[in-house]
Amino acid sequence: MRSVSLFSGCGGLDLGLHEAGFRTVLASDAEALCATTWKRSMPATAFLVGRIGSLTRDDVVKALGGRVGEVDLVAGGPPCPPFSKSRFYRKEKLRALDDPNGWETVNGYLDMLDWVRPRAFVLENVKGLAYKVHADALDTIVDRAERLGYKVTTGVLNAADYGVPQIRERCFVVGTLDRKVRLPAPTHSKDPSKGLLPWITAGEVLTDLDTEENASDVGHFAGGRHHDLLRQVPPGDNYLFFTDKRGHPDPQFKWRGRYWSFLLKLSPAMPSWTIQARRSNNMGPFHWRNRILRVSEIKRLQSFPDGFELAGTVEQQWRQIGNAVPPPLAAAVGRSVAEAIGVPLRDAA
Repeated sequence: MRSVSLFSGCGGLDLGLHEAGFRTVLASDAEALCATTWKRSMPATAFLVGRIGSLTRDDVVKALGGRVGEVDLVAGGPPCPPFSKSRFYRKEKLRALDDPNGWETVNGYLDMLDWVRPRAFVLENVKGLAYKVHADALDTIVDRAERLGYKVTTGVLNAADYGVPQIRERCFVVGTLDRKVRLPAPTHSKDPSKGLLPWITAGEVLTDLDTEENASDVGHFAGGRHHDLLRQVPPGDNYLFFTDKRGHPDPQFKWRGRYWSFLLKLSPAMPSWTIQARRSNNMGPFHWRNRILRVSEIKRLQSFPDGFELAGTVEQQWRQIGNAVPPPLAAAVGRSVAEAIGVPLRDAA
């Protein structure tokens, strides 16, 4: 099955869709660095560099070799800042489709559906897209897709429920021209029962990377001037440990006076908290050994293959992985889409 990838980044969504039986024949991103990553890890795929608002139907037709009518899937996650939780704090910035970038990316995605008319589509974004305050944006996406003939399903999925060692909730909007997609049932659970497996923990996937050989790596100092406080935060906790409401004898911070990820520390007994797109020395999650995670470690927490090659500096590699969809979650959604368009799961897997 042929797939077109938008806002492709380093290709996490696509890696998962490949497992579900799709083959990306065209990828696109505004950042040229992502094209370099694709050349290293998925070199057979044609790649268009440019903002989606600058792409034309002719660009797409040419890149597909004229085979526009043979696309089975369009998939992508428009950049999430306009719908993110941070916009509730950044009052000076516009939200959702009022943000020019939000409108350009969502509108560009929907234009692509109109131009290509694939059998199915997958749109992924932060959980905030499903919030009531963003109902107009979600309604716009669903209404336009339905006018194009798609039967649309929406839902919020947690990557930890699909075997990813990370609590990462994302909104999915999926549709096909055939019938409604049934979003995948969880395979894992925080409280496993009825055949579900337990969540995979950060300790299970990171412990073998925390060796004496790489313990001397530089550039991973965490906490900045609050490093000594970070060392006191229990694994799985954050700056709220140092608040009066928690009963700390020497409170350092006001309750909810900082971003929740401030001084946030992993617990080896739990999945990771959501990996952010920005590498920071005071915004976690940090390793339980009180340091910034390494790129090799966030690849594990996002369920990327160890050998997956990324272009760019450490910060640029981090951003690519942090922005990605964990491949196992994408694979689960992809198999549901494949089933809805009439491809047996045993063939799609």
